[in-house]
Amino acid sequence: MTINAPKLPRVCVFDFDGTLVDTMGGFADIAAEVLEKHYGIPRVEGHRRYLRTSGIPFFQQLEIIRPGGSKNPDCAEEFESKKLQGFFDSAPPQTTVSGLEMLAVNGIGLVVSSNNFQHNVDAYLDKYPLPLDLALGFDENGMEKGRPHFSKVQGHFGIGPGDMLFCGDSLKDAERAMSCDVGFVGKTGTFSRDQFLERFEKIDTVDNIQELAERFLGRSSG
Repeated sequence: MTINAPKLPRVCVFDFDGTLVDTMGGFADIAAEVLEKHYGIPRVEGHRRYLRTSGIPFFQQLEIIRPGGSKNPDCAEEFESKKLQGFFDSAPPQTTVSGLEMLAVNGIGLVVSSNNFQHNVDAYLDKYPLPLDLALGFDENGMEKGRPHFSKVQGHFGIGPGDMLFCGDSLKDAERAMSCDVGFVGKTGTFSRDQFLERFEKIDTVDNIQELAERFLGRSSG
């Protein structure tokens, strides 16, 4: 199976949580605990709702799960506090490190595009350096995954949307890429390949970043 991209990209843009680092399961557990505590939502249902709405900051997820809920600010504050307890202990898997190194050696620009807060992304990468050219997080000045980050990447590298590939683990990530004419590959884990295909016909997926690099570089050399 080949990746559905028109050519080897000049820049690969990666979501962070759930794509480069295996944090989503732990985040979902914390969200489920918080939703049960503040809203009485059973943990299994809270876990499901968190994953279903993933790809945006948790305070925005809450407005989907409980629109206008009076306890949403408390939920968001508690979630952000608790998630940091394990966040910095989650080292990137070797398949992430190897895949990024393979792409970097072959001259492909590498970018993180995350809706985790910018200061969290920066602090994580200080602890676990990765061969990245640019690390973009969420701030309250309009920088977020999707068009704002893609525009930043295009300006930084002097490229167009057709020169980029976005790899993410959520359905929302796929929507963002497609709405901006950016190629997309789904990283399985948070969602299965079948779940991606349910929403997006002919979408391609990989199980890890090394697999993505091997497919692109293998096809390129062939």
